[in-house]
Amino acid sequence: ALVSWFTMSEGSWKPCSPGGGHSERAASHPDAGTDGNIGIALKKQIGLFSACGIIIGNIIGSGVFVSPKGVLENAGSVGLSIIVWVCTGFFTAVGALCYAELGVTIPKSGGDYSYVKDIFGGLAGFLRLWIAVLVIYPTSQAVVALTFSTYVLQPLFPTCLPPQIALRLLAAVCLLLLTWVNCHSVRWAMCVQDVFTAGKLLALGLIIIMGFVQICKGHYYWLEPSHALENFREYEVGLLALSFLQGSFAYGGWNFLNYVTEELVDPCRNLPRAIFISIPVVTFVYVFVNMAYITALSPQELLASNAVAVTFGAKLLGVMSWIMPMAVALSTFGGVNGSLFTSSRLFFAGAREGHLPHLLAMIHTRRCTPIPALLFTLISTLLMLCTSDIYTLINYVGFVNYLFYGVTVAGLIVLRVQQPSMHRPIKISLVWPVLYLLFWTFLMVFSLYSGPLVCGVGLVIMMTGVPVYFLGVYWENKPRCFIITMRKLTHLCQKLCFVVYPVMEENLEPGQQSYRRKADY
Repeated sequence: ALVSWFTMSEGSWKPCSPGGGHSERAASHPDAGTDGNIGIALKKQIGLFSACGIIIGNIIGSGVFVSPKGVLENAGSVGLSIIVWVCTGFFTAVGALCYAELGVTIPKSGGDYSYVKDIFGGLAGFLRLWIAVLVIYPTSQAVVALTFSTYVLQPLFPTCLPPQIALRLLAAVCLLLLTWVNCHSVRWAMCVQDVFTAGKLLALGLIIIMGFVQICKGHYYWLEPSHALENFREYEVGLLALSFLQGSFAYGGWNFLNYVTEELVDPCRNLPRAIFISIPVVTFVYVFVNMAYITALSPQELLASNAVAVTFGAKLLGVMSWIMPMAVALSTFGGVNGSLFTSSRLFFAGAREGHLPHLLAMIHTRRCTPIPALLFTLISTLLMLCTSDIYTLINYVGFVNYLFYGVTVAGLIVLRVQQPSMHRPIKISLVWPVLYLLFWTFLMVFSLYSGPLVCGVGLVIMMTGVPVYFLGVYWENKPRCFIITMRKLTHLCQKLCFVVYPVMEENLEPGQQSYRRKADY
């Protein structure tokens, strides 16, 4: 790397342009083709097991350990809350099924951003990317990292909350460590994801087993039908919708595997398989964990607790109660890793389409990891750690994030109408996207009704991306001095990070040979 730094001249290693090779160095590489391309690209290294780890690890974060009370509070009874968990799991599976068809029909990383852009146009796709870059990923990663540091430091501060500076510093260390792992190797990142996903499932399995032990001891008062449906508040349609919305947010992350489609081994088989395995597993875990909680805690105790799993463990585990805070810490650590991995691929995909600086579409020449996108994700998250309004921002953009789920599923129907003869390795019945959209509309209407100001602010934040799109993307004839400056900055960062534009590999229609082309920037 040092030799390359001192020997590369301004013209010896340039970003790959349409029809041109990466460099003279590439042309002399023993594996180079006739066009001088050494085939540097994102590798397909994610198998079925790791694919399930991405989905399960991103869905199951700290929520099921810390605060599952939102569903119960708005449902009004234990029995109805269990029904809500089952139903939201079902509709999550329906949405994931729709994404599976889109994922193999438009086999590009980037998830719903790529689908919305290809179906509804560049502006719609950019707005999805804009809200993700600006708020969604930096804030969510910062919050999960802060949750990790809170539970790691809790034993050191048993009678009070840890200092904010300590929480933020440890969260920053967590982010730096995991970013380094993701920059070093995709296999290392997947190993971390697999191990910590298995760890959180073991911890949740322990809670479920303790729940069954409680039932065997006769502690199932609130699970009996006559008591389970005993409401502690009046049933309201609006509150029930909020309960479903809380449950849907708890299943957030089900679409993250679509962000890394290009790195998935045999996506036509493993993408739907991972969905069919992961979503039922998560639904089973969520339902039975909440049933286990209610065997040891009354609804009032559950609603009063700010960390239900910790309260549950303290009541049943005695001297081993430290297991629950440790489980939350491990779960959030794995959640940060999965979020960094998938969000960097979203930014990578956006840069490849020209919606973000081209540097973010580059990968390391040897490790084949998108180091600039990972560093960009890290820096934006660290900046969020410096603000005190993280949770407020999440509330504002949560509605917009969920809005794009429905837009993406609607895009599946639009694509069926516009291109009926398009090759679809997976083709589901249109009943499923219609069913999902009906459920989605129900949630959106009541979200607007219950929190019009919050939803409105979220939409305003999203619309700030419109002038950015027209200035940064749509306006092509930018001043020459600006173009030269950006080119020099990109070239400098290429030297620092040792990255180049990757060779993109696409598959044609069945029966045609796969081909390689250079990405057109």
